[in-house]
Amino acid sequence: MPEGLHPVWIIVRREVRDQFRDWRIIFPIIGLTLLFPFLMNFTAQQILGFARGYGADIVGERLVPFLMMIVGFFPLSASLVIALDTFVGEKERGSIEPLLNTPLKDWQLYTGKLLAAIVPSLTASFLGMAVYLGGLGLQRVPLPELELTLLILVLTMVQAVVMVSGAVVVSSQATSVRAANLLSSFIIIPIALLIQGESVLMFWGTYTTLWWAVFGLLVLAVLLVRVGLAHFRREELLGREIDVLNFRWGWRIFWRQFTGGAANLREWYFKAVPSAVARIKPAVILTSLFALVSIGLGATQFQRFQLDIPTADLGGSLGQVVQLLPTLSARPILLIWLQNLRVQAIGLILGVFSFGILGFVPILAGMGISGYLVALLANNGIPALTAITAFLLPHSIFEIPGLILASAAVFQFGVLIATNDTDKTIGEVAISALADWAKIMLGLVMPLLLIGAAIEAWVTPQIALLLLS
Repeated sequence: MPEGLHPVWIIVRREVRDQFRDWRIIFPIIGLTLLFPFLMNFTAQQILGFARGYGADIVGERLVPFLMMIVGFFPLSASLVIALDTFVGEKERGSIEPLLNTPLKDWQLYTGKLLAAIVPSLTASFLGMAVYLGGLGLQRVPLPELELTLLILVLTMVQAVVMVSGAVVVSSQATSVRAANLLSSFIIIPIALLIQGESVLMFWGTYTTLWWAVFGLLVLAVLLVRVGLAHFRREELLGREIDVLNFRWGWRIFWRQFTGGAANLREWYFKAVPSAVARIKPAVILTSLFALVSIGLGATQFQRFQLDIPTADLGGSLGQVVQLLPTLSARPILLIWLQNLRVQAIGLILGVFSFGILGFVPILAGMGISGYLVALLANNGIPALTAITAFLLPHSIFEIPGLILASAAVFQFGVLIATNDTDKTIGEVAISALADWAKIMLGLVMPLLLIGAAIEAWVTPQIALLLLS
C-alpha cells in the first residue's frame, strides 16, 4: 500500500469498527439487509403468480430485477445517516478535535471518512441483494440474467457513491446535524426521482440506457468527491458555529462580481461582460464541440424515426401558414423569446444540481432535433442546404451563439464549484459563478435570443416560402 494511503486505511478501519459497535446503526441495517429481502421475495412470488394467471409473464420477469434494485437501495437510504454524521456529528459530540489535531493531511482525513461511510452502505446493499436472490433460488423463481444482475450491482454501487459523497459534502459544510438532515433532502429527492426513471427503463427493457445512467452517475460521483476534497478545510470546520442566512452579504458578493467594478453601463458592457466571456472560453469551446456532435447524432436518428413528409406541396402549405401570421406583430417574437429563456432557466436549474453537466441538455436537445429534421427533410427530397437555409440559418446565426454562451456559463458554474479556491468559501464561489451567468445572460444571451426570435417570426418564414415555393 502506498505510504500516503496508509493513514486513510487506518481511519476507515477505525470508523467502520465504531459504526458496527453502535446498535442504533446495526439494528436498522440488519432489518433492511435480512428482513426486507424476505418481504420482497414474498411480494415477487405473489405478483408472479397473479401475473401468470392472466398470461402476463413478462410483467413478472421485469418485476424480479426491479425488486432487486429496490432491495439494494433501501440500505443505502438508511446508511445515509452515517454519512451525514461523518463530520458535523462528531463536531457536536466534541470527538472530532483529536482527529483534526493529528498530522493527517486534509485529503487523507476526508478520503478516510468518505470510504468509511461507503463501506457499510455497500456491504448492506450487496448482502441484502444476495439474500433476495438466494430466496428466489429456493423458491425456484427464475433469476435475472447475468448481464442484468451485473448492471444492477454496478448501478447500486455508483448510486451509493453518489449518495454518500453528497452526504459527506453536506456534513463537512453544515454547522449542525439538524442542518445536515434538512439539506439531505437535496440528495434523497433527486435519487428517488432517478430510481423512478430507472424503474421505467427497466420495465421497458431498455438496459442500454441504464448503462448510460451508470456512466452519468459515475461522472457525478467523481465531481462530488472532487467538490468535497476541494472545499474541505479542518480549520473552517472548527470555526463555523452557525449558518446565518445573510442576504446582504450574499447580495454584496453577487453585485461586486456582476458589475466587475464598472463605473457605468458602457464600461460594464465593454469591459465586465467581455471579461466574463473570457473566463468561460474553454467551456464555450467544449459546448460548441458537444453541439456539433449532437447535430451529427441527431442526423443519424432519422432512419430509426422515419416520417413521410408530403414535400410536393410543402411550399403551398407553408404559404397558408404565413398568411395566418400577423404581419410585424410582436406577440410571436415575445412567445419565442420567452420560450427560449424558459429553456435556459431549466438548464440553469439542472446544471446547479449536477455541477454543470445537465446544463448542456437544452442546447444538445435543440441541436439534435435540428440535425434530425434536416436529415429527415433531405430524405424526403429537400436538399440539406435548402432545408438549413429555409428553416434554420436566418435565426440560428443569433440563437445558437446565445445558447452556447448560456450553456457554457452553467457548465463553468460546476467547474468553479469543483475547483479548489483557498480564498473563497463554497458559498462565495457559487454566488460569484451565478453572477457571471447573470451577467452573460443579461448582456449577451437575452439580446441575441431576442434578435433571433424576431428573425424567426418575421424573416425565416418568408425565406422558407421563397425557397420552397
